[in-house]
Formats: sequence, structure tokens, C-alpha cells
Amino acid sequence: MPTRPEKFQDAAALADAVIARTGKKIVLALPLGLGKPNHFVNALVARAAADPSISLRIFTALTLEVPRAGGGLEGRFMGPVLERLFTGYPELAYARDLHSGRLPANIEVNEFFLQAGKWLGSPRQQQAYISANYTHALQYILQSGVNVVAQLVAPSETGETFSLSSNPDITPDLLQARREGRAAFISVGETNANLPYMGGDAEVTAETFDFLLDNPSLHFPLFAPPREPVTLADHAIGLRIAGLIPDGGTLQIGIGSIGDAIGHALRLRHLENESFKALRDRLSAEGGECEPFDEGLYGASEMLVECFIDLIEAGVVKREADGALVHGGFFLGSRAFYAKLRAMSPQMRAKIAMVPVSFVNELLGEEERKRAARKKARFINTAMMATLTGAAISDGLEDGRVVSGVGGQYNFVAQAFALEGARSVIALRATRSKDGKTLSNVLWNYGHTTIPRHLRDMVVTEYGVADLRGKPDGEVAAAMLSVADSRFQEELLDRAKQAGKIARDYRIPERHRTNTPGRLEEALGEARRRDKLPLFPFDSDFTEVEQALMPALGKLRNATKGELARLMLRGGKADEAAQAGLERMGLARPRSLTDRLYRRLLLAAMAGS
Repeated sequence: MPTRPEKFQDAAALADAVIARTGKKIVLALPLGLGKPNHFVNALVARAAADPSISLRIFTALTLEVPRAGGGLEGRFMGPVLERLFTGYPELAYARDLHSGRLPANIEVNEFFLQAGKWLGSPRQQQAYISANYTHALQYILQSGVNVVAQLVAPSETGETFSLSSNPDITPDLLQARREGRAAFISVGETNANLPYMGGDAEVTAETFDFLLDNPSLHFPLFAPPREPVTLADHAIGLRIAGLIPDGGTLQIGIGSIGDAIGHALRLRHLENESFKALRDRLSAEGGECEPFDEGLYGASEMLVECFIDLIEAGVVKREADGALVHGGFFLGSRAFYAKLRAMSPQMRAKIAMVPVSFVNELLGEEERKRAARKKARFINTAMMATLTGAAISDGLEDGRVVSGVGGQYNFVAQAFALEGARSVIALRATRSKDGKTLSNVLWNYGHTTIPRHLRDMVVTEYGVADLRGKPDGEVAAAMLSVADSRFQEELLDRAKQAGKIARDYRIPERHRTNTPGRLEEALGEARRRDKLPLFPFDSDFTEVEQALMPALGKLRNATKGELARLMLRGGKADEAAQAGLERMGLARPRSLTDRLYRRLLLAAMAGS
């Protein structure tokens, strides 16, 4: 007969009960991202830190950490933003102690996906990282001998049911393994009423849990990163990709500003079609899917990015599959995103179906049903770099250090080849800035690969679409050259010729020799100024003054020492708009030489933006 969970008001008492049940060897599995029960985890870590005889191994992914404001102008800008957005969020003690070098050796943290760039300087975490597709993490957790599974959950009004909310991801499959006798673990829930209550596969009964930390005074504000500003290059990528998505198709998008750019372009295509077509004409964009949506799109995405909600509201995502508009495995987003989910009617919320990642990331299991739903699929993911032969680099560096993780990217690329009419689209910014220097993200070769070149399909930069599927290496190299920044094309072409991968007499066509930021500004700058391609196409947690400051701060961040010197000499006028920015940055009445220098730099950058 099912038993009710034992309830606790205090996290430390719950940690003691878990240790009493398991003994001193604990293998703890936690969901990625938002689903972590912070208070319980911190209490368990505190017990293990105080008692070296306890062995605590934590298996998880995407440990969320509040960003640090830093110093200089960036710190002045981000300090108030971070305080506004993250006050009240309890930091995870194991992450804090890992950074400081104080986490004892009897506590091990294995992650299969890292918060991007956070652990590049940590040998301990680089060594503890487990390289895995998201869909393989379940096997590794079971293999580890997991004996505690803990999760943040949303309580129902009756207390009879709970929702896994943001993170069904692996948990339903773990619970199934326990029912089938393939695993034996304690199930721990920590309630938080701020989580949206999602039904369907995300809803579980109270009997699911052995222990429950159920204290409203411990309900903390959800981790809510603000939406990122969308650059002109992002918008160009979005406009190009939006013309590759057929009506009646299936959509998967990743998180970040490129995802928002794609969402904005799809909304333009549907609601302001003439403007959409005109902007694509300005880019000489490839792709023939440019009409408004009649049947609409269905979403099947590992991550339910908030862009899907925007597309539902715009009438773009409206095709249902098994009664759902979107199937997603986990979500993470802004405060506005969580508020929208909580405010939805139960009927509308039911159309946003949270399911295990084994459902969205794989075709195996209910394959016939999935194939019928995922027609004309477009799986869109971002990469950091790509090679001239079509390999994508998304998760790590060639020296072996891990930036983030593979996650579900490989799964979706593989699906694109397994489903009839499906395509994989890798979105890639053509360049990046580092230490004031511009570098190409299209490379001849690289010592690390996430998506191998034998799975090359479509690569889209701000400068064009490289359709690589089924093409010979020479044509692939030519296509990748056509979407590279023109400042790097000749060097890349020389490398390809030296390796015999492209004809010795090949020349890059003239129409692809103007791939420069200046050409983008010429094509899209006016639309930006008319707010057709805004910095924040959807909701934003930044104030209007903060949004106005961002282009100037970005210019200073990426400036060379020479450019900074020229800006310092030039200065600028403190007109009404600039004065508001100076007030926000604490520079309206400078009190020190540093303040006066910052003020002059900022005024010059704002004048040029």
C-alpha cells in the first residue's frame, strides 16, 4: 500500500533523516538547472563537510550561479541589475566552495553539462566532468548506484499531488526504473510555490516521495536570468533561418539571443509579412519559406525556451500533436516567463506538455507516434565555431577544457537525419571579439568536435546559409567560405588550397566578398533604428535607460586600446538621454579622477552608438 511522505520543516533535519536511511555513502542525483532543491542540498553538503566519514557524490548538470558584478563600468551597470533579479536566491554551497577551493575531498560533484564558461579555470571540475548526451545521463546515474533522488517541486492546492514543473527531464524515467526494480533510491521533494504547476507527465502523487521538505518560509524566488540583447548579427541569422522553416513543420530552438532573433523573425513573417520579406531582400537571403503560417508550427524541444510562449501568442506555434502545442523536457527563463506560465489557464498550460527528455530527444519509444508528429522538422542549435569541412564545435576547447556540454545537440542532429524531410540547422556568429581583437568563428580546422562533419547539414551565419548535406568536401569548403566574414576568407581559402580540399584556381564569388559588419549595418541598420529589429524583441528585465546604455557598453567592452584612446580624446555631450545614462551609472557628478575618465569614455561611446 502506498505510504505518505514524511514531512519536514527544517532542511538539516531532513538531511539527517536521509543519512540515517542511506548510511554514510550517498550518491545524490539532482535535475539540471531550475529543478535543484537548494535548501536540502546545502544541508546535506553541510553534514558531509562536517563529517569526513560521509561520502557524498552529486550527479547533476547546469548548476546555476548568480553572476558576479565585477568592477569598472560593467560592474556599475550589472550590480543593480543582479541585486534586482537575484536577491533571495540561495546559492548552492557546493558551487561556492568549489570556486574557493574549500569543498572537502569527501564531496564530489559530477556534471554532464556546465554553466557556460564557469568552470574553465577549475581543474577539479574539469576532471569531474562526465561527457554525455542528455539521453545517456539516465544510464550513468543508474550505473553510479544512485540512492537519493531529490528535486524542487510545485505543490498543488490539495497537497495530494505535486508537479515536477520545470524539470521532468530524467526524473520520470528514474521513477520508472525504481518501480521496475532496476534502482533503489530515496525520493526527496522540496516544495516551492513559485514554480509553475505543470500537469501531464510532470504531475506526480504525494506517494512518489519518501521525504518532503514542505515549509512555505523556505520558498525562494526562482533563478531568472534576463533575456539577452539581440545584436544586428543575431537578427540577420534569425531572418535567414526563419525562411528555412516550412509551414506545418516542427521546431526546436536553443536558449539565447539567437533563439529570440529566430522567434522575432518568425513573428515578423507571420504578422508583418511585407516587412519580413523586405528585410530578407536587403540581406539577399536564401530560403523560400516566406509566407505567413496557415497550419502553423509544433514544438518538440529539449528546452522549453520562452520564445515558444511568444510564438504561441503570435499564432505561429499553433499546430497540435497529441493535444500539445509544445513538448519540452525542462525550462529556464526570465521572471516574465515564469509569470506567464503561472497565469495561464489550466487548459492552455496543458498544451505546453513537460515530458522526459527521453521523449523529445529520441525517436526510440513510441517511434510511430513521434514520426507522425515531427513532420518537416527543423532542429536549430548554436555553435561556438565550425570548420571549413562542416564540423561544429559547441561545448569545448581544443586543449580539452569543457565550456558547457553536449546536452541534446547531438540527439537533435541525429534526428534530423532519421526523420523524413527534417533538417539540422547550426546557427553560428561569423566572428567573436577577444581582448579587443576580432576572430573568425569559421576555422580551417580545430582540435575538438561536438558534431562531426559526417553529420554536417546546414550552417547559418549572419552572412548566409551553407547547405552542406550530402555535398563533397570541395563544395562544402566553398559553401562555408561564402558565409565567413570577408576579413578572414582569403586566409581560409589558402589553407583549403594547401590541403588540396578546394581547386587551386577557385575564387570566392564577388557576391560573398562583402561579408562585413558594415554591410550588415547598411542592410539592416535603418530597420534597427525604426525598431523593427529591436535590442529586446520580447520582454526585458532591463529598464529603458539600461537598454539605451547597452550598445555603448558593448562598444567599450570590445574596443582595442587604440579605440579607447580615441574615444577618450573625443568625449561627448551630456544631452538629456546621455544624462539619464550617467545618472544610472553613478557618473552624473563624478567625484574622482576615475569617475571623470569613465564619464568621458561613456559619453563618447553613447555619442557613437
